[in-house]
Amino acid sequence: MILGVESSCDDTGLAVFDEQNGSFPYERTSSQADLHVPYGGVVPQLAAREHLRNFPILFEDLKQKISLAEITKIAVTCGPGLPGSLAMGITFAESLGLILKREVMGIHHLRGHILSPFIKKDLGEESFRDGNFPHLSLLVSGGNTILSEVSSNFEIQILAQTVDDAAGEALDKGAKLLGLKYPGGPEIEHFAALGNARRFKFPQAFTKPDEMFFSFSGLKTSLRYMLEKLSDEDLRGQFNDICASYQFSIVDILVKKMEQILSQRNFRSIGLSGGVSNNGSLRERLSELGKKYGLQCHMPQTKYTGDNASMIAFAAAVDESHASKIIDFYPNWQL
Repeated sequence: MILGVESSCDDTGLAVFDEQNGSFPYERTSSQADLHVPYGGVVPQLAAREHLRNFPILFEDLKQKISLAEITKIAVTCGPGLPGSLAMGITFAESLGLILKREVMGIHHLRGHILSPFIKKDLGEESFRDGNFPHLSLLVSGGNTILSEVSSNFEIQILAQTVDDAAGEALDKGAKLLGLKYPGGPEIEHFAALGNARRFKFPQAFTKPDEMFFSFSGLKTSLRYMLEKLSDEDLRGQFNDICASYQFSIVDILVKKMEQILSQRNFRSIGLSGGVSNNGSLRERLSELGKKYGLQCHMPQTKYTGDNASMIAFAAAVDESHASKIIDFYPNWQL
């Protein structure tokens, strides 16, 4: 039994992964989303305070369902993330490790996301590795946009990443410009479903195959200039189309870059992870891409797309070779 601990940003999570049957007898995440809505984003000091309040509550709940004697290892997110939030989770994990006399492993937060699409796969079968790797992973969240190759021994090679805003950040900032509430990604998706994605054309950066980068800051600037020129009446009339076109531009550049890499290198599967992987349009486009190239397409269940402790425990179970002592993570966060 591996206890996973997550507190990299504004979600407090505990989960227990049973290595024998590949199941989670305990999973729980306490969200702070409502707390940060009035500020239009996560406030680090508030997030750290809430982790301090939530961990004891979750731990008491955990003890009602799982015997602490059954826990054999503890895995905790060690970064990257908000320093104060990370400190709460690390302190909790280290303290519990001392009390239970259990090994505490540090897990890279992004490695957890990248492996999350494989949760619930049969880890006992050799085909789990043979049939899925090398794997092309697209990690899309509020803070990261990363395309990477994952080998059968879980070595991760970054192929492309953003040079400025992440895709999720672009959605949130775009939503703020449009007067929508935080978090903005789901809000834009809601209105985009009612609009014409081809109505407006937003800029796309690094479109050439040899440009292995993402950039979304120009997209956000273009939206701001557009809104400045529109009257309130025009904005109301075109609002759904603007949301649809803005979302389409972000999704399109993500899929195009992925296809550029697929045309250059051989993979056995593709995958999507991170908070933005909940976006229906992105999921549909990626599924179509997998069919086009005859590749398996792995996507995490909705509950594993955001920051969660389950993916941390899972990563520790399937990829213990990349777990480290906590002190080894500073000052570099190496995948």
